[in-house]
Amino acid sequence: MLNTLNEGLLPVRAQVLDWLARQQQSMQDLLQKVVNIESGSRNEAGVTAVAHALAERLQAAGVPVQFEPVPGYGVLLHAQVNPEGAEAGGAPIILMGHMDTVFPDGTVAKRPYREEAGRAYGPGVADMKSGLVLNVFVAEAFARCGALQAPLHLFFSCDEEIGSPATRDLIMARVRGARAVFNAEPGRVSGNVVTSRKGSMVVEFEVQGVAAHAGINHAAGASAIEALARKTLALHALTDPATGVTCNVGVVQGGIVPNMVAPHARAEVDLRFTADTDPDQLLGRVRAIVEEESVPRTQGRITTTRRTMPMKPTPDDLLALYQQGARALGFEVQGEFTGGAADSGLTASVGVPTLCATGPVGGHAHTEREYCELSTFVPRAQAVALAVLSHP
Repeated sequence: MLNTLNEGLLPVRAQVLDWLARQQQSMQDLLQKVVNIESGSRNEAGVTAVAHALAERLQAAGVPVQFEPVPGYGVLLHAQVNPEGAEAGGAPIILMGHMDTVFPDGTVAKRPYREEAGRAYGPGVADMKSGLVLNVFVAEAFARCGALQAPLHLFFSCDEEIGSPATRDLIMARVRGARAVFNAEPGRVSGNVVTSRKGSMVVEFEVQGVAAHAGINHAAGASAIEALARKTLALHALTDPATGVTCNVGVVQGGIVPNMVAPHARAEVDLRFTADTDPDQLLGRVRAIVEEESVPRTQGRITTTRRTMPMKPTPDDLLALYQQGARALGFEVQGEFTGGAADSGLTASVGVPTLCATGPVGGHAHTEREYCELSTFVPRAQAVALAVLSHP
């Protein structure tokens, strides 16, 4: 199965690949376990339970695990293989992921993990519980077989799906100075990895209006809902394919009863942008729309903002390293740009070479159709292992 790249592998390196080749069912078993744990963002108990389920596998293989509490969100999971390598001056390679999902409590009860025609389904199965499982098995392979010269760290976060508000600084501090980061977001439907991403910004705002009886005294009112509707149109007009900016008002709430002119409304806006966009300037345009008196006697204000950095392009040599290993294992992979944001934007922003979407191939993330291609588990785990072994 392996070509000339692996002809010169030391026996222990071949053992890593062979051990991973025998783990398909064990990978699926662990995936089922963690998918069936409810772990939406801010579900502190659920995210913590996922961390403990993953840690149980690592600790059984002799990998030390630490949990770092993040109140309101769960925990960070830290694990190290070959920590002694740091004493020789070796900077670590980091396998990264997030344990939270976008799905509300109760989703698992409605559609738990299932397998059908070579695919696994369930909330978060691709984004990104399969990637977490892949990273755990790569770490376990090295713990059992050795072969590492420098430390290998696992770092799993707990709030990525809502923009990492509690962990972004921790992530950047943790990875600074690392040799490389492999972020196990799902491989693209094409099979490709991700070499650059858009950044994201979520803006929450509210509009105050003037209440009035909708039938008796309509003119005395000032509708916050009408003002919000006008602002929505203006915000959506910020979308510009030429610059890569998109704007989507995805959540709206407002009013009290149908026969009252709405005194209050609120909305949540998702913006995406490339590394060429000035996010402060973009936020300024949003603020001007929100604060404009769209309807006389109404007033809007931004209440919350949070951002994820764009992922700067993966260095060519890191992509080539992964491609070389993939080719040796019998599959081709290219680098791909995506509009989705991820914590890989944070790691790349501090100058750490970062490759994203190294998890198993998956599709339809954030929907009830989300799936993971089970046949990609082993080869993509082996590809990450080869990249770790071959990294200078």
